[in-house]
Amino acid sequence: MRDDAKQGRSFSNIVAEYTKEFDETHPLKIVGGQHRFKAIQDALASGVDEYHGIKVYFNLDKAQRLDVQVISNTNIAISRDLFDRMQETFRGPQLRNWCQKATLLPAGKDFADKSERGSLISVRMARSFISNYFGGRDVDLAKFAVTTTTPLVSPTGEHDSDWDDLQAKHSDLWEDADLLEAAREFAQLVTAQRNAFRNTGGPNGKSRKHVRRDYPEKAMNLAVLTAWAYVAGVLQPNKKRLKRHYDLKNSPGRDPLNAEQLAKGRHRTDDAPNYRGLGYRTDARERGRMVELFYLQAENGEGITPKLIKIAIADYHAKQAALAAIQERAS
Repeated sequence: MRDDAKQGRSFSNIVAEYTKEFDETHPLKIVGGQHRFKAIQDALASGVDEYHGIKVYFNLDKAQRLDVQVISNTNIAISRDLFDRMQETFRGPQLRNWCQKATLLPAGKDFADKSERGSLISVRMARSFISNYFGGRDVDLAKFAVTTTTPLVSPTGEHDSDWDDLQAKHSDLWEDADLLEAAREFAQLVTAQRNAFRNTGGPNGKSRKHVRRDYPEKAMNLAVLTAWAYVAGVLQPNKKRLKRHYDLKNSPGRDPLNAEQLAKGRHRTDDAPNYRGLGYRTDARERGRMVELFYLQAENGEGITPKLIKIAIADYHAKQAALAAIQERAS
């Protein structure tokens, strides 16, 4: 699209709203066709000045604004993440502002409109983080070993009624200091994981060609993100263990999540040959295993090791068997 714009292509159906609510000196806010608008900006900076088609709407209410966004984006294949973002925009700026405050989003940035490696956090990720933090906080720490502790992933591309219920239940969500602290700590973990693979390509100067592309983004895997948030909620009553959980980001000498060893983690009988290691997939089993790993790591705070990974996987399967036995006795 950017190359087309620089070659003089004329775009159409760019949708804007006249409003001084966001930026009084620039009252035209693009609500449909942002990528085309950015391409035009880049082309103009390169000296390419063309006429483009634009529609401007005035005095839109929230419902009308959402309709305009949806209609303007039906000209392209609208992603589920973009749909989520438009729905969240319709609700108001609370989630976006909170993510910026927590440094999960850079200041002035909006959620990703399409999930891909290295992109900004999506609405689904943000909702999942918050939901699982509160889910973990509801767990009785003394009964962790006999409690179902599998994080949930928020739906995408559709209305999320559970998200509505959560906000109704926690009316002070946006002012919750412990939740905000957890989000900031996770943002630092994401940064530390990425930084471990900058310049040299990997920890301890390891050649980039030996590093899998998902390693720097391991913290943004949905199984990792939801499990980390869940354990942060579980450990709220135990500040010493919570600190060890948060301090994982400071693991010396390697990436905090030890991605290379995670990739080698597998159950000797239960995992299929095509299983690519712990923290790669996002299914329920993967999320449950990651909870056990983060929970164990917080016991001594010595970081993620091959032995700890092996124990966590074994603990997960042992817990599932124990829970199944409890259910059988109750039936």
